[in-house]
Amino acid sequence: MKHDPISKTDTVGDFIAHYLAEIGVSVMFGVISIHNMPILDAVARQGRIRFVPARGEAGAMNMADAYARVSGGLGVCLTSTGTAAGNAAGAQAEALTAGSRVLHITTQVDLGYADRDRAAIHDVPRQPEMLRGVSKSVHRMWDSNGAIGALTAAVSDALSAPSGPVSLEIPVDVQRAPAVVMAAVHAPVPTRPSAPQSAVEEMARLITQAKRPLIWLGGGARGAVEEATELMRRGVGVVTSTNGRGVVSEEEAANLGAFNMGPDAMELYGSCDLMLVVGSRLRGNETRNNKMPLPRPLLQIDADAGQGGRNYPVDVFAHGDAADTLRRLLALLPETLDTDEALAFDIARLKAQAEGRLRDTLGPYTVVAEAISGAVGAGGNAWVRDVTISNSTYGNRYVRLSDPRQGVHALGGGIGQGVAMGIGAALASHGPKAITLLGDGGTMLGLAEMITAVDEKAPLVYVLMNDQAYGVIKNIQDAQYDSRRHYSKVAVPEFGAFCGSIGMPHVKVDRVDAFEAALQAALASEGPRVIEVDMCAIGPFAEAFAGPPAGAAGKKE
Repeated sequence: MKHDPISKTDTVGDFIAHYLAEIGVSVMFGVISIHNMPILDAVARQGRIRFVPARGEAGAMNMADAYARVSGGLGVCLTSTGTAAGNAAGAQAEALTAGSRVLHITTQVDLGYADRDRAAIHDVPRQPEMLRGVSKSVHRMWDSNGAIGALTAAVSDALSAPSGPVSLEIPVDVQRAPAVVMAAVHAPVPTRPSAPQSAVEEMARLITQAKRPLIWLGGGARGAVEEATELMRRGVGVVTSTNGRGVVSEEEAANLGAFNMGPDAMELYGSCDLMLVVGSRLRGNETRNNKMPLPRPLLQIDADAGQGGRNYPVDVFAHGDAADTLRRLLALLPETLDTDEALAFDIARLKAQAEGRLRDTLGPYTVVAEAISGAVGAGGNAWVRDVTISNSTYGNRYVRLSDPRQGVHALGGGIGQGVAMGIGAALASHGPKAITLLGDGGTMLGLAEMITAVDEKAPLVYVLMNDQAYGVIKNIQDAQYDSRRHYSKVAVPEFGAFCGSIGMPHVKVDRVDAFEAALQAALASEGPRVIEVDMCAIGPFAEAFAGPPAGAAGKKE
């Protein structure tokens, strides 16, 4: 559809709404305020962007983050200045951890009062400094002349490798100022670093010599599905971080998936003679605080030059885009590598062992894990998880993914983001309902956003695991603090009554054998649904999960 260019009477707010629509933004999340009304009034009048009014700025940011991960495009969050921007900042830390393509448009008091600490309402004199710690970059729009430059710079930064959330501050009087007329808007082309050919050639030489090579895929490899899959086809085994799941389908025999840290993974690493790390920071919670021995030589490809050798010493580092670098690497490799034919078999065997060992820990919740895994595998649903015992056990590993855009998880470990992330994922899916795994503790932090899900008729199913406690905290207290369960019990509402009050269909499951039918019914229905799993009635896991293998919990190795 052709749209007329903005007129001379239009404001910068009009131009912002027009610009975003022209570059393909169709959904925006946020909270209305006196300081962003010029933009939102324009969004409503133009009618080209769906605005989702969240109940809080943190929720809006989580929605934009998940929307970006599932859609593969730009997520947009609009907040007000001061407290509102601060509310979003915590959730933006998660988007930064995940490298999500998010544009955070925040506002500012009138330009004449900005940064002057004159106690103007909603003023935070050093707001850009606050946002800098949770942003890839921070930009300011000073006047109408610079509107096109500020928007282009912010969007380009968010989309360009290494991607990440970008903050753009716009004073409210600048939003109301007359816009500069432009005949057309041209979307920025994201930039991608190109790896030195000499590094690619050195990698090709080493991989050709290896008999049991592995590739470790992280979130930075999400755009390299075809290339990573082809490398596996030629004889390279696969293991992934949590954020790299699905880059190569987890149904492939040669993909260990996110079973990357247990005894089975250690056996695999010990038998391999090369590892290529693509788009992963080899985070401490997936490498036993960087003490886990990895195969050598260790090669690394990353769009962020600063990640080279950050957590492990590497033998070859290539600063480049994952897809481009792997494509050039494949061009130098034979169609079939001279690798150990038993490698894929060994990986399949070790993965089966790891899955079996995990099932043994689940007890009655094996039924829940199997039902969800079957649904996600058959339907290609987005699989969204808050931080819960259920996710830490089976959610992050056992439920198999075939596409990297299926998986959405709070990578930074922050609890309470799942309710809102489920909405963003659902609105980006354009397909089967998003399935979102919650705990009761995390749900309480984002409960208000369930009203947003109802208002937006979001196509999702919430699976709410209710043990009336911060389950992981309780287990750590049992294991390491002589069962002194201080502050881990959570008072929650009667969720059925709450859901009834907001028009959210709800069913409580107090027998695991009823779960699969409840899930299938929820997936087949319209709009959002809550399945509450009564863990107090069903009982505990067969084995208590007492935190990650290493890290802040203080668990001894």
